[in-house]
Amino acid sequence: MSGKRRHGVAGNPDIKKGRREVKAELSESLKEQTGREAVRRAWERREAGQHGSVTLDSVPFPHCVIQPFVQTSDFLDRLKEELLSLRFNQKSNDLYKFQQSEDLKKRKEPHISALRQVLFEDFREWLSDVTGVKLEKTVDMSCAQYNYTDTLLCHDDELEGRRFAFILYLVPEWLDEYGGSLDLYNTDENTQPGAIAKSLIPKWNSLVFFEVSPVSFHQVSEVLCEGKCRLSVSGWFYGPYLERPPPYWDPLPLRSPHIPHDHEILYEWVNPVYLSVDSQSQIQEEFEERSEMLLKNFLQEQKFKDVCVALQTQPIDWELCGPPNRRCYQKAKGDLPEAIRGCMELLRSEAFFLLLSNLTGLSLHFLNKNDESEGEEPSQDDSSDDEGAALQPKTTQEGSEKVPLCNGELRQWTCGQYTLIHDHDPDRHEFALDLLLFCGCDDWKEEYGGFTSYIAKEEDEELLTVYPESNCLALVYRDKETMSDVRLLIGGVQQIVAAFGSLLDVICDCVSWIDLAHFGDPVLNA
Repeated sequence: MSGKRRHGVAGNPDIKKGRREVKAELSESLKEQTGREAVRRAWERREAGQHGSVTLDSVPFPHCVIQPFVQTSDFLDRLKEELLSLRFNQKSNDLYKFQQSEDLKKRKEPHISALRQVLFEDFREWLSDVTGVKLEKTVDMSCAQYNYTDTLLCHDDELEGRRFAFILYLVPEWLDEYGGSLDLYNTDENTQPGAIAKSLIPKWNSLVFFEVSPVSFHQVSEVLCEGKCRLSVSGWFYGPYLERPPPYWDPLPLRSPHIPHDHEILYEWVNPVYLSVDSQSQIQEEFEERSEMLLKNFLQEQKFKDVCVALQTQPIDWELCGPPNRRCYQKAKGDLPEAIRGCMELLRSEAFFLLLSNLTGLSLHFLNKNDESEGEEPSQDDSSDDEGAALQPKTTQEGSEKVPLCNGELRQWTCGQYTLIHDHDPDRHEFALDLLLFCGCDDWKEEYGGFTSYIAKEEDEELLTVYPESNCLALVYRDKETMSDVRLLIGGVQQIVAAFGSLLDVICDCVSWIDLAHFGDPVLNA
């Protein structure tokens, strides 16, 4: 008998008496059958309204806020203590930065177990009933901490089988100026996100859920207040697969041949150090070994000052570039100030293409060919990483060579703007020589953000990070397996201005980006 007693109680720590007594109860409003029917009818008709503790809305996509979610706040106090005692892992890439716990499905803590039971059983049954979706027993659940400067950028949550996302907030009194809101986006005719349509502020004991679909784009805005922790339990309910539209591909940028400037434009703009044969030979040797190089004081001092002054003082017309699940920055349209226009002409000039060829050993000009790579032309399906073959100008059937093409734009970056790596970027699938030329970033600190990060395909670890340095030209070779992004400007950088261009050998899939960037004085949010 004693053996059986130990096996039934003391012998199994998972079913101790104290742990059996912990129980979470849904709010009374969720238990009432009349209220449940009202919510079900409203959800079916996509009608906005409040039904007890449940607030529904279908703009910009169907979502719901339940407050209070559980009956007793004391339960949540104990739950919060258990969650904060867990081990959290730092999660950081081009899309997000926050801390996340391990999967909570197997944790034995009494309050975590009780929450799991009420979510996986009682609430799953309620959710399935009011939405009319038969939900599986599989549920994902973890805990997340968003602290100062943490964020999760625009995304749709779509993954095979996910039907509803949920977030239970365990935050102190929270104000709008703290950041950390759940922002919901409008979408266009291509099901791509546009402007933020609605922002939900975290509240203690509130649960938000929304239907995961091709238009369920949302983000967690950057936490702007030091000492505040946005703690939440979140996850997904699974159900029948939803068909989604074909993927949207970014259009190829407009590309044109280089402009016919001779070597005089180089003597006018470029530091003479980089025009000597000895320097070019040394730089090319180092670049071929490392595939990246930093050229300091690249522009002549006065020309560099003229560009910086123009960026800071001359009127420029800006337009916002999206969609925000891929990029968020401003680009210039219309006429540019004279100094900036002159610098862009340098970057697009035939003479500069030849200079790049001499600095890198890549054949971006017909006067600088890699003889070793000449011969049989690879097919368009050839996935070889042979740089010489990939970057060598090819000959058409008529015998005429294709010269590199270029495109460019002037970009402005402000707090919270970024570019993201994504599968449907046409430039991602091409060989590239990236050029980044920075302006006005003296005494720049890493925590200000504004850096460019390179990672290998399907890898999280960074291969290279390029930080802004005034009047420094960064050269980075990128193959088809390497991707880049401009990271979120953490902490409230006031202003960044950048000009982008690219060089392209259409036949060889050879791309080269040129980024002329001006960084305003960094001002961190309080």
